Amino acid sequence: MTDFALEAVGLRKQFGPKTAVSNLTLQVKRGEIFGFLGPNGAGKTTSIKMLLGLTSPTAGHATLLGRPLGDRHARAKMGFLPEHFRFHEWLTAAEFLDLHGRLYRMAPEARRKAIPELLALVGLQERADTPLRAFSKGMLQRIGLAQALLNDPELIFLDEPTSGLDPLGRRLVRDVINQLRQRGTAVFLNSHLLSEVEQTCDRVTFIRQGEVLETVSLHEPVTAVPVILRVGQPTPPLLAELGAFGDGVVQAADGRIHLTLPNEAALPQLATWLVSQGHTLYELTPKAMTLEDRFLQIVGDQSEG
Repeated sequence: MTDFALEAVGLRKQFGPKTAVSNLTLQVKRGEIFGFLGPNGAGKTTSIKMLLGLTSPTAGHATLLGRPLGDRHARAKMGFLPEHFRFHEWLTAAEFLDLHGRLYRMAPEARRKAIPELLALVGLQERADTPLRAFSKGMLQRIGLAQALLNDPELIFLDEPTSGLDPLGRRLVRDVINQLRQRGTAVFLNSHLLSEVEQTCDRVTFIRQGEVLETVSLHEPVTAVPVILRVGQPTPPLLAELGAFGDGVVQAADGRIHLTLPNEAALPQLATWLVSQGHTLYELTPKAMTLEDRFLQIVGDQSEG
């Protein structure tokens, strides 16, 4: 058995003259919580559809659970919660899960056991007999999560799973994902809520224009240090010279200068240099590098549409 739940090499998707995904190459380990991040229009949804076998790639190849894209045996061991879902609103919560259980060809006894357990897991045990038409958006999101877990998947795709949820609902989803990690289930998570991703994922990959830019581990310390700087008289020449201390990106706003240093050792070097150049130093504040900082650093702050 391969150590990877998902491996993709050079996946490409062309819609006529438009390239939706140009070069998707990534690996997701079994039992790993993997974040999939990028701006709007970066090709995330098309990538997920290719990986699920819902659309065929123009080029490249991939395996899920050791089998090629679209393999029915692999798909039987996967779960999926799409971002935009339409459920059978005339069914009750229990009937909806029973329908999907029959589609998975689960035995009646297995369905009878799994459905109340899943309803309890997502906090809907009191709503088993309520039609879905009476559910709020957050409740529909939670029943959708229960549906994605129904077949005890080895790999699950969650596309914006906390959309429409309040803080309690988002914490519930985090708890469920942590339980999946403990069971060895791989989770492929697409979300715009970077704070949720930061609390949940083991690794994240950043994509733009359908191509992987970088994959990073969230458990490894970040050496780069964002800094807020305030001096007596910031001048354009000073801003240009400060670029040599970091990644070259220096921004001034509200009387403060923002830049990113390569490591903590550069802090005293910067302070010494400023004083030696005759600048009055009022503030030099390092701050922790958040996932949002990394996103902007790697992907940039321009939406792709």
